[in-house]
Amino acid sequence: MPQVPQTFDALAVRAWCGLALDALGRAREEIDAINVYPVADGDTGTNLYLTLESAATAVEAVFAGHEAGGGGDPGRPTLADAVRAMAHGALIGARGNSGTILAQLLRGMAQVLAGDDAPAHADGTGLGLALRHAADSARQAVAHPVEGTVLTVASAAADAAGGADGDCGAVARAAYEGARTALAETPDRLDVLRQAGVVDAGGRGLVTVLAALVESLTGETPRGPAARGPGPHPRTEAARTVAAPCADDDAPPRPGGPAFEVIYLLEAEDAAVARLRERLDALGDSLVVVGGDGLWNVHVHVDDAGAAVEAGVEAGRPYRIRITHFGTGDAHAPGAERTPAERVQRAVVAVVPGEGLAGLYTEAGATAVLARPGEPPASGELVQAVRRAHAREVVLLPNDAELRHTAAAAAEQVRAEGVRVALIPTRSAVQGIAALAVHEPGRRFDEDVVAMTSAAGATRYAEVTVAERQSWTMAGICQAGDVLGLVDGDVAVIGQDLTETALAVLDRMLAAGGELVTLVVGDGAPESVAERLEARVREAYLAVDTVVHHGGRHGPVLLIGVE
Repeated sequence: MPQVPQTFDALAVRAWCGLALDALGRAREEIDAINVYPVADGDTGTNLYLTLESAATAVEAVFAGHEAGGGGDPGRPTLADAVRAMAHGALIGARGNSGTILAQLLRGMAQVLAGDDAPAHADGTGLGLALRHAADSARQAVAHPVEGTVLTVASAAADAAGGADGDCGAVARAAYEGARTALAETPDRLDVLRQAGVVDAGGRGLVTVLAALVESLTGETPRGPAARGPGPHPRTEAARTVAAPCADDDAPPRPGGPAFEVIYLLEAEDAAVARLRERLDALGDSLVVVGGDGLWNVHVHVDDAGAAVEAGVEAGRPYRIRITHFGTGDAHAPGAERTPAERVQRAVVAVVPGEGLAGLYTEAGATAVLARPGEPPASGELVQAVRRAHAREVVLLPNDAELRHTAAAAAEQVRAEGVRVALIPTRSAVQGIAALAVHEPGRRFDEDVVAMTSAAGATRYAEVTVAERQSWTMAGICQAGDVLGLVDGDVAVIGQDLTETALAVLDRMLAAGGELVTLVVGDGAPESVAERLEARVREAYLAVDTVVHHGGRHGPVLLIGVE
């Protein structure tokens, strides 16, 4: 048996994240299938996976930084470094009600294990205290805690851990067994689970995470929990939808519920967040606000999504806003049967920068994955988008050279699920537009992929942006605030005026010829830039057409494509 740590240190955190991510990947579909509370939208397993993927990525980044000599002890971050990264990664990547609560559980652990007096590694007592604080802080983050949910499972794990003696492995094993027992009892505590004949999906996910903790500390894989509870009505494979009860235990179940799930990150002070909680609690239900130290993750179900976002604007600076419509007859339709829709033959999934381009791609029939500056999608998010497309064949457009490996990992995962996937290595959204323009779902898959790849490859791309700092480039040294014109990924022009730089880039691209110029103009560009560029094409390049698209608030300042 391989040697395993007797204490909880940075290496144990890293191992835990990796094992938990693998375990959630294997259990994701099963957890999705038993998801009936608080909304029966079949995504709890996926949301937990994406949340933990973000946490694991953050931990790996800390280790990579130390291995590169960025820390005091090269190659080995401290326990505090690792748990802070884990908690922060989960916070910024939290998805759904379950993922948001998991993020707070990890944050609660980090507050104990990364405090001012925290040791270099935690013993069994320290791990038990961390699990206790995690459960308590998660319960406090939920506006109206309900028993029979992941909160009950977390509390049971903490209770069992607190009563255990021995090293970290013994404490982790006790926490797992306590959670496993509580999970089996969740249908007795929550009628909606008993009626469906399942255990709580969020609790099932937490038990999976705790099993990975046991394995990381002992090298042994504990026995797994059952997905179904002892209720009298076994859940069918069609996963019928059950009406979700109110968050308040004393209130009767409603026949319906809010139409939207709203999630966003929020930069705000504690006092403003306290007021935000009160306002959002009055707007909807399933309210969970987690975080601290100026950064929060807000989750709520509401009918007025705009009001929920406006409340965030009043409290501070909301960003990475996600609004999901549950759908008529889906999440809140009591007694309805959820029958799987027939797969379409072919779909296109594309990563796009900016809401304007997302709308353009969607109108063209693609499933768009929005990527904001500094927030590239993870492979799990691309996998989720491919599943959402619900097709037998999928063409994947990453539209960014740095996303090629992420997209390849996602493609590999969905191929294992029986979906035929072709990855076209588009490096810019304008190449994706060119590929989408020749897409024909009616022809053979291979022929369609060849045509799309050819169109993308025949499109030169450029971006005009503003330098954030001084740096060396292919065109010389740029200073912060300089306007950069990048052609095919390399800086080709450095200027002071955005429009003049864009004109220089356009001339350089059209010097080699072209038939069509595509301009994607973001909100940060001058109002006249598109008009000036169109005029240059009309005056200097005969027989070249120009198409202009709006990139949106979060998109690049200006993209140029030449076919």
